[in-house]
Amino acid sequence: QVHLVESGGGLVQAGGSLRLSCAASGGTFSSYRMGWFRQIPGKERELVASISGSSGSTFYADSVKGRFTISRDNAKNTVYLQMNTLKPEDTAVYYCTARYSLFNGYDYWGQGTQVTVSS
Repeated sequence: QVHLVESGGGLVQAGGSLRLSCAASGGTFSSYRMGWFRQIPGKERELVASISGSSGSTFYADSVKGRFTISRDNAKNTVYLQMNTLKPEDTAVYYCTARYSLFNGYDYWGQGTQVTVSS
């Protein structure tokens, strides 16, 4: 029902910045809480950040707090993840996700975008 497409990943040196974008279609964007997960091979996936439908509340994992900022533009059906002061341990595939309600969880996932941080 909801289609998500990430962009903005790439290779960056430690201390640098990247901004990830996620374009959504197929649903009422403002009705969904949006989240960014990341996956490192051999490790459990981690919810990096999330934001409520009207941007009224945000969540950040302790590992990224103070460095990453999640935001959304409901007029453009887009959610962003601004990543500053990147560290090699931030290297992962980052996934955009959407949640309509707690009953459903994060049901919709994008294809993922690779972020690689060199030391």
